[in-house]
Amino acid sequence: MRQRKHTSIDALHRIVIVGGGAGGLELATRLGDTLGKRGLAQVTLIEKARTHFWKPHLHEIAAGTVDLNTHAVDYLAQSHWHCFRYRMGEMTGLDRVRREVHVAPFIDPDEGEEVAGQRVFVYDTLVIAVGSLNNDFGTPGVQEHAILLETPAQAERFHRRLVNACVRAHAQTAPLRPEQLQVAIIGAGATGVELAAELHQTTRTLVSYGLDRIDPERDIRLNLIEAGPRILGALPERMSASARALLEELNVRVRTNARVTAVTGTGVQLASGETIPAELVVWAAGVKAPEFLAQLDGLETNRINQLVVHPTLQTTHDANVFAIGDCAAAPWLGREGTVPPRAQVAHQHASHLVKQIRRRLLDQPLQPWRYRDFGSLVSLGKYSTVGNLMGSLIGGSLWIEGLFARWMYQSLYKLHELALHGTWKTVLGTAARFLARPTLPTVKLH
Repeated sequence: MRQRKHTSIDALHRIVIVGGGAGGLELATRLGDTLGKRGLAQVTLIEKARTHFWKPHLHEIAAGTVDLNTHAVDYLAQSHWHCFRYRMGEMTGLDRVRREVHVAPFIDPDEGEEVAGQRVFVYDTLVIAVGSLNNDFGTPGVQEHAILLETPAQAERFHRRLVNACVRAHAQTAPLRPEQLQVAIIGAGATGVELAAELHQTTRTLVSYGLDRIDPERDIRLNLIEAGPRILGALPERMSASARALLEELNVRVRTNARVTAVTGTGVQLASGETIPAELVVWAAGVKAPEFLAQLDGLETNRINQLVVHPTLQTTHDANVFAIGDCAAAPWLGREGTVPPRAQVAHQHASHLVKQIRRRLLDQPLQPWRYRDFGSLVSLGKYSTVGNLMGSLIGGSLWIEGLFARWMYQSLYKLHELALHGTWKTVLGTAARFLARPTLPTVKLH
């Protein structure tokens, strides 16, 4: 297969990827390994964070069962090892005529000083992979009183507040206030359900580290609140029923058909007029893409700000701009509608684009992307894992539960690690974490 020759770095095809989540970082890594390393293209990743963490596991940081420092990937080191450029910053605009990405100045959130000024990056191929955010639907009080689990920093903030709440309750001599040690999780999708199960385990472990004045069965209440008729509404009904039964066995109070109308400093208010006391509120309901996508130089978006793309993952108004992952409204070929916002979709998008960008460099027509549904898995902490496996491969749904389902759930993250690090580094990293486990508390205590 004949390849283009380049005489200098300025003549290289410029691939700019905006967003270093599951799809964006996998794509940058693999393009760096296959094109950047061989001098066939210049690959640049633009991302406002310094480190990467796999978003489906944010609830484990929030619960304290995973330490961010042992799983985070440093973007600068990753770019050095895999032959792409990492540029810190947040995309704010696009000029499609000049093929320029506009990036805002980067201000260190801790020091308040400017690290990098406003910049412009020129591209030949642009891939937007900025992921998704929780949608608070304009509910009063969410921004002021609830914590959203969109970033590792937010998950760590929730965990610190959880530990502080337990220490405070243990130290005080006065009776507990109605909202003390009460947690309200709004939204019973996968994140909310998994967080509820993890918190049941970790709050009891946390109390066992000397906070003996707290009785977790009596004093700690976990509330899972869902506006729809059932939890895990986007997944098969059998998964929903099984997960709810297990949560209720754990004394998690599951509320369905309960729409939250406001969040206050002491709880949440429902449309029914009921108030649920809560010291800690997590908002995990609704999904939308970042709002700036709706003002990107005329690119087409849908009602939740996702960029509308063709089956080739090219945006409908510009063949030089692609979108992948949660921020893309990608058609589900063979079915009506678009594919769901899942980590496996971002992984498949990245794998597909690695091949298609190579074809693009060779002036070959691009092939359409087809979603392969491998099913869905939901982890309920140490208690169980439930799911349906390999949906499209067997022409139906294979129900799995228990230890095998847990292994399959863990394998999803291992696939992500393999895409970023390769086999040996993934094996060695897994072994190191396993060996270090006996020397660490089972729950993060700060």
